Order: sequence, then structure tokens, then C-alpha cells
Amino acid sequence: MKPQRTNRSRAVALCAVAASGALVLTACGSDDNSEGGGDTTSKAAGNIKCDGDGKLLASGSSAQKNAMDVWTQTYQQACDTTEINYKPTGSGAGIQEFLQGKTAFAGSDSVLKPDEVQQSQKVCKDGRAIDLPMVGGPIAVTYNVEGVDDLVLDADVLAQIFDSEITKWNDKAIAKLNPDADLPDTRIQAFHRSDESGTTDNFTKYLNAAAPKAWQHEPAKAWPTKGGQGADGSSGIATNVQQNDGAIGYVELSYATGNDLDTVDLDTGASEPVGATTDNASKAIADAKIVGEGKDLALELNHRTKAPGAYPIVLMTYEIVCDRGNKKETLDATKSFLRYTAGEDGQNVLTEKGYAPLPAEIAAKVREAVDGLA
Repeated sequence: MKPQRTNRSRAVALCAVAASGALVLTACGSDDNSEGGGDTTSKAAGNIKCDGDGKLLASGSSAQKNAMDVWTQTYQQACDTTEINYKPTGSGAGIQEFLQGKTAFAGSDSVLKPDEVQQSQKVCKDGRAIDLPMVGGPIAVTYNVEGVDDLVLDADVLAQIFDSEITKWNDKAIAKLNPDADLPDTRIQAFHRSDESGTTDNFTKYLNAAAPKAWQHEPAKAWPTKGGQGADGSSGIATNVQQNDGAIGYVELSYATGNDLDTVDLDTGASEPVGATTDNASKAIADAKIVGEGKDLALELNHRTKAPGAYPIVLMTYEIVCDRGNKKETLDATKSFLRYTAGEDGQNVLTEKGYAPLPAEIAAKVREAVDGLA
């Protein structure tokens, strides 16, 4: 019997399950969450403790946009004196706006760099900016190979594919991992992000850590090799994979499910290959270590994990805030909103949006850090 797969049928099933619930996946073809969502939103809104008022400006990671959409909708229903405006400008732009004092917090798919922490001391009076993990999710490796509905790859083979060392789908290294597959002599078209992105940063971190001999490039937000084909944004990669036989790319899970794309299962060394699911991503996050100091909760993900069912290509989005020195006019609302997003109600909606909820232990530490913001 073959291990579980994350293929087209699984993607369709996930969308069907999500659509049947109160909150509909925008990636499944609907941008309107107003119908059928009242019950769940009302119940969640009823558990929110509202503090502060006025306008809360934030920007950054586009990977967490779908989560932010439902969070702000739910929070504002409960706290109608607070207006939250989150702009998905990208991690780098979000951090820069925060460091310029334009926003109450920023979303970033990578932890702050030492020079950014130093710059933050100008904005955070008597304090510094910290990383609070809030949204996790699997980065799915999507592919389009005619006649191949189930595909297993490992880190070394993935690294060689994206480094243009393996160029045909019937390569012996791929065939060894898929003895029952009818692999065609089709040229591999590997698509990567043409824009700088946290998704690329996290994907290359995985390759660098899990396949250091095959992938000898440093992790980076900009694609570090000359090979492959560039596409703008995760939507661009999803579209190109969908339209080209022999294509492969990497996207957040919602883009794979929303475009009905096959996804690769990873041979991590565990007893069975692991699929790109929110549950499996949460298992990998649970295997992470907190490496930040003080209130900073930066995580070090274990990309080499062999834990059963742990999917190691994970993107973690952090909310960047001041530990001390937050603006008085937005501090209470910031704490109230982030306390909700890190709480049980806020995290519970993530699976329906294609994200991985934080493990309970990490979520509790995030809430403790939020309570201590000043």
C-alpha cells in the first residue's frame, strides 16, 4: 500500500471541506466570505477582549494575508471602535515601514536581522523589536507531469532539480524514489520566484539544511542560482506549473489547493513519505527550538526532522513589534489584537485557511510576550 498522498484529489477534498465550514478558502475560488460565516465569526468575536480604539496600521508578509483577512474581520466585529488596516506589501517592505515608525506592527516571513534589531531601537524607545511567531504553513512543492499523480522526492533530488543538475523526469534518482511510477522522458521546467520573497528564503533554507552537499547556496529571499525560470509571486508559479507539462515549483499550500495542483510527498527518512498538509506542518513546527532572547521568540526550524508525519518545508510568519516603547495611542489595541490572533479562537481558524496553527506551548509563550508589551 502506498503512503498517503497530497495530490489533486486531496486538494479538491480540502477545498470541499473548507467550503462546507463557516469560513471559505479564498484560494478555492471565492473572495466573498460573507455567506455562511456569521455563526463562527460571531462565536469567535464573542470571546475577544477589546482594548484600545482608533486605527491600527500594519503591513508586511503577503503569505499571511488570508489569515489577516479573517482575523481583522472577526476582531472588528467584536471591537467596532478599532479599525485594523493590514497591507500585504511583502516582508521586506513591512519591516522597513515599521522601522520608519509608520506602523504598529509588521508581518515578516523571516526573523529580524541584527542590523534591523539595532535600527529598531530608534523606534522602540528604551526597547527593541522582537519576533513573535503567529502563522505557520507548509510550502508545497507543486508539479505537473502527465500520467504521474503521485510523486515522492527527497531533499537531495529536489536540490539537484532546482539547481538544474537533474533535467529529465525519468532520471534514475527520481525513478529510484518512485519505482511504481511511469516517469516520462519529459524535460523538467523548474519555476522559482522572480521577486524577493520569504517563501524563497524558507525554501532555500530547507535545501541548504537538508541537502548541504547538493545545494551549496546560502539561503536568500532572492533566487540564488542562474538556472530555472522565474515567475512573479506564488500565483505566477502556480499558473506556470498548471500550464506547462513537466513543470515544478514551490508555493504556499493554499495556492496548490486553489489551483488543483499535484504536490510532492517528501522522503524525510521517516517510516513513510510525508505530505504537505497543515497538520504535518504543525508537527514540524513542534520540533522547532526557540532561539530568541527575552521576549523575542524567533524559532529555529528543524529542516532535517525525521519525526513521523512532520513536513519540514515550513514557512513561519512573525509579527514584529516593540518589546518596549510602543506608541501609547496604539499599544492597547495592538496587544488586544495579537492576544486574539495567538489565542485559541484565532489559531483555530488557520487550518480552514490553509495554515498550520501554532503548537499550544509556543502559542502560550507568544501570548505571555504580548501581555508584557509596553
